[in-house]
Parts: sequence; C-alpha cells; structure tokens
Amino acid sequence: MARRRITAEAGASALDRWAASPEDVDRRTLATAVRHLLEELAERVPGNSVEVRVPPFGVTQCLEGPTHTRGTPPNVVELDARTWLELATGRLRWSEARAAGRVSASGIRADLTEVLPLV
Repeated sequence: MARRRITAEAGASALDRWAASPEDVDRRTLATAVRHLLEELAERVPGNSVEVRVPPFGVTQCLEGPTHTRGTPPNVVELDARTWLELATGRLRWSEARAAGRVSASGIRADLTEVLPLV
C-alpha cells in the first residue's frame, strides 16, 4: 500500500479549488492536488514498473511488472501538472493528451489508459 502524505480531506479540498478555477489556483493548492492524485494512483495500481513524473511537484511508481533498481526506469510517463489533473479527473482522455503532445511516455508499459481517470 502506498504511503499517504496528504489527507483525503486536504486532497479533496485542493481538487475542488482547482476544478473551480484551474487557471487561477495558487501553486500550493496545485501541488497538493497533484500529489494527492499521484498517491491515489500508487494506491490503486501498486507496483514499480512505470514511473509517473509531474515536475516539479511529484513522482510515483505504479503498475505491477518488471522493476528497475538503478538509473532511469524503462517505463516513464512525464507530464505537466495541468495535464495530470485533467487526465486523473477525466477532463482529458489519454489518447487526446498523447495526440496533442502533452504527455511524454517511453517504454512498452508506459500507457495509463486503463487506470485513468482516478476520480
């Protein structure tokens, strides 16, 4: 089970504030919302075969399968905070984000179609 650092209440509050005004949310609220959903991903889809990066706010690993021990993982998904929140909340589909170049995904397992949205 993933270790939670953000309470469900704080995460839900940050998501609500972001959803109400995505363009005007402060950096702290944005960071809380991003990290909360990264923690949710790690809890729902445990494993270490894919690393999901949302710089500069957070990173997590998910999906069962082959793991790595050193260096850059073979399966990496990297995206900005807005794209991550839109994907995780169902405002954006994985295929749309990929087609628009909003997601960098490398490796044969770096596809989150089956696990998103989270909320």
